Amino acid sequence: MDWTKKIQNRSANIGVVGLGYVGLPLAVAFARRGFKVTGMEAHPKRAADIRAGRSYIEDVSSEELKRLVKQGLLTVDEKGARVGSLDAILICVQTPLRKTKEPDISNILNACRALAKNLRKGALVVLESTTYPGTTKEAVLPELEKSGLTAGKDFFLAFSPERVDPGNVRWKIENTPKVVGGLGPESTKRAVELYSQVIAKVVPVSNTTSAELVKLLENTFRSVNIALVNELAQICDRLGLDVWEIVAAAETKPFGFMPFWPGPGIGGHCIPKDPHLLSWKMRSLNFEPRFIELATTINGGMPVYAASRVARALNKDGKAVKGSRVLVLGAAYKPGVGDFRDSPSIDIMHLLAEDGAVVEYHDPHVPRLSVGGRTWRSKPLTDALVRRADCVAILTAHAGLDYARICRMARRVFDARNATRGLKGKVERL
Repeated sequence: MDWTKKIQNRSANIGVVGLGYVGLPLAVAFARRGFKVTGMEAHPKRAADIRAGRSYIEDVSSEELKRLVKQGLLTVDEKGARVGSLDAILICVQTPLRKTKEPDISNILNACRALAKNLRKGALVVLESTTYPGTTKEAVLPELEKSGLTAGKDFFLAFSPERVDPGNVRWKIENTPKVVGGLGPESTKRAVELYSQVIAKVVPVSNTTSAELVKLLENTFRSVNIALVNELAQICDRLGLDVWEIVAAAETKPFGFMPFWPGPGIGGHCIPKDPHLLSWKMRSLNFEPRFIELATTINGGMPVYAASRVARALNKDGKAVKGSRVLVLGAAYKPGVGDFRDSPSIDIMHLLAEDGAVVEYHDPHVPRLSVGGRTWRSKPLTDALVRRADCVAILTAHAGLDYARICRMARRVFDARNATRGLKGKVERL
């Protein structure tokens, strides 16, 4: 049976390498449409959780996961023994940065080496892991061709950047347009046919390197604009203006403006990393991406600025940071999720604790944190918690909470405690 028919009648076997924030929702999306999906996950606990129908990703319900596993539509292969039976393999492994801010693609290379041992003739391999432009052609292709198969003839290769936004209730895998670029027209065609079975709109581009750069543009765009508004926040601070009011007013312009909002820094799996991938690649080509690097510098300095804002707020009340109680609202990198990778909130909590503050936090999605030898546990948001705080810092984009509600709550508590003193500025939005 040819490729197109196997895709259309759902008889193609799909493999997903790496079942994290990208891989597990993707595997579920294909299984939901009737494909038999094999998840290749080396982490024993994750593999055990999936077999038991326990989801560790917010965007995948345990109920649906259990149903798909029970129906045999989603299985787990920890050792990659079933590679030879797979018609399409989607690589969704992590691509961290080294301490030197250079890309670490060892997970990608290890996955490719494992696949090359048993790669099936006619199989389609798609890399989804975010990486620097040229990775698919320069690093993935040579490893896969060690199988003895030739790309474009014996197997097919493409890149399709993930566009997962954890916690987003509107834009899911199925309704978020999918970019694909293949190593040659046939690879692109096959990748488009595959993803079109589960995604409403698939956007082909000319090659794998173009698709890789699309992803980096998307997140570098965000990084640069976040840096602009973060710098604006510091400008407004010096001018005695409310940056939130300024941006909200500018947002009323119906053309030529897109609102971005200030925050205590950048976090998550994309924005802190992706601009560095592009910068590293361009420096290797003797090009200095000054604009991109300036943005990463501004964003990287925001946790220190936010901690200084807390110190200033306390100082206005005649208090030092040392010994003061600071309540942090929001520990994850964005509201509504439990993902705290590279969260600036954690850096700020650590900075304040290092200066002697007694730091407590509330985030219902992050029950426990261990940072710098300290362990914190999320506290229930009660009047008593706010009452014992000397400063309340709202960090994670409103912390998924109603800012006005927090202000009313804090003012009610503080006014009751300090009715004769009339203290102000007890709540800081950072």
